[in-house]
Amino acid sequence: MKILVFSDSHGDTTTMQSALKKHRSAEVVLFCGDGCRDVNTVCSGYPDKAVFSVCGNNDWYCNAPNFLTVELAGKKIFMTHGHLFGVKQGYERIINLGRENGSHIVIFGHTHKQLTTVESGMLLLNPGSVGYGGNYTIIEIDEKTGKIRAVEYPNDRFGPVIL
Repeated sequence: MKILVFSDSHGDTTTMQSALKKHRSAEVVLFCGDGCRDVNTVCSGYPDKAVFSVCGNNDWYCNAPNFLTVELAGKKIFMTHGHLFGVKQGYERIINLGRENGSHIVIFGHTHKQLTTVESGMLLLNPGSVGYGGNYTIIEIDEKTGKIRAVEYPNDRFGPVIL
């Protein structure tokens, strides 16, 4: 399964639109806030994609939740914008929440900085800001082996592979 992960578009939809065209085989779009209207507008042209969004600190009229847990390809994914968990001060709170939740993957935004690492056996991921820098991440989950791989764009930098 191929998953496109975006965050922090802040009104700029250009890179999201390009990424959706470039990665047509992606089945799912995850959006980590600060541009809920943007992702809804862009993804309305892709009715074949499942879209999950959370509300960011700049999404004043967004009816998305502050955090969400979804299961995709047998993996539990916890996603949030991150402002409610102090991610600019550190990742301890969000890592603990993911661990308590039994998550395989924890995704957040807010800092505008890409991050792909493994913490406590979980993939901890921030796609960066799609609006300020054109950053996003692709997650690939091998449904046969359960392996998870992440690739950061625009640099095509591979992140960790975990089980």
